[in-house]
Amino acid sequence: MNSEQLLHIADLYESPVYVYDSEKIINQYNRLKNAFSNVNNLRLNYAVKALSNISVLKLFKTLNSGLDTVSIQEVQLGLKAGFEPESIIFTPNGVSLEEIEAVAALGVQINIDNLSILEQFGTKHPNIPVCIRINPHVMAGGNTNISVGHIDSKFGISIHQIPLLLRIVENTGMTINGIHMHTGSDILDIDVFLYASEILFETAKNFKNLDFIDFGSGFKVPYKSGDIETNIEELGEKLSARFNTFCENYGKELTLAFEPGKFLVSEAGVFLAKVNVVKQTTSTVFAQVDSGFNHLIRPMLYGSQHEIINISNPEGRERFYSVVGYICETDTFANNRRISEISEGDILCFKNAGAYCFTMASNYNSRYRPAEVLIHNGEAHLIRKRETFEDIIKNQIEIELNVEEPNVSVLIPD
Repeated sequence: MNSEQLLHIADLYESPVYVYDSEKIINQYNRLKNAFSNVNNLRLNYAVKALSNISVLKLFKTLNSGLDTVSIQEVQLGLKAGFEPESIIFTPNGVSLEEIEAVAALGVQINIDNLSILEQFGTKHPNIPVCIRINPHVMAGGNTNISVGHIDSKFGISIHQIPLLLRIVENTGMTINGIHMHTGSDILDIDVFLYASEILFETAKNFKNLDFIDFGSGFKVPYKSGDIETNIEELGEKLSARFNTFCENYGKELTLAFEPGKFLVSEAGVFLAKVNVVKQTTSTVFAQVDSGFNHLIRPMLYGSQHEIINISNPEGRERFYSVVGYICETDTFANNRRISEISEGDILCFKNAGAYCFTMASNYNSRYRPAEVLIHNGEAHLIRKRETFEDIIKNQIEIELNVEEPNVSVLIPD
């Protein structure tokens, strides 16, 4: 994606607009696949929650990817995109037994992360194989908002509850065919991840009918020049060797599974927004764009840093700007950031906007969610239309309200 093509897309489909590059997605998928080429059975299940546009899902289908889903709606999207049920794993948190049963009826692999639902499901459906999600109590990366393996996390069954888990499995007669963990996003130290993996291997020894071990994901990608990232190649070399040794000792060749999301699509996406106003105050120059946290909430929610480039004036003299939105809240994308000189009407490009960006967009302030465009084989394809006012009101029901004037009696003192 070059600046000229992005400016053309912003003009053709209007701003703000999300743009994704299929070539980058494919390259990231192959990079991860190649890192674990020494494993005979590798399964990469794309995490739908990162970017759920059905055209993107179809792209992953062509790569022979599986899907990691967290809601029955994501399962339905995957099926509509052409995925076979057995290539989808359902890893929800805190959903009802009824939703899990509905997904299981579709033939999708179930992954359960709490003892209560495990016992209920196993009692009613002992013949349906189930994966269990373990909390290793290891915080492998990021802050507590994006790290889900720490001891206070709501995700997973504690390793300290394994004896109770085993009792439930024995009492129900259910089959456990997979073991899963997810330590969180932005893994910096692969040794910490490998340490958590050892906990998972140790847990797996308790189950004799496993088909796969799922190590989650959370691989860090660079968000700015010089930023660190997970060394996928080193992780692949070390974890593959350990996995192969485990399978040899286990007496069965298992499948090694991952559920990457951000790693596959983050760098493939950009977000384009137009500058409405350049506002000078006594201490700050604000560049106010035609967007806000209704379209891109990650900087406000997680403190994430997205590199911002003025593609209308890429060679201009750099100045310090605070980039803010048009929402009636504090919606600061960047504070005092060095950006090529900005004029009203310029298009700013936010990088690393492929993961957890559009999928977290809303209609706050009754603003429309933006269009999405996929660049494939050099050609731009519209894959989601910009919303309209009709989209805002289509599910609202107008009712007639008659308000009678209150009968107010006035007491006049004698």
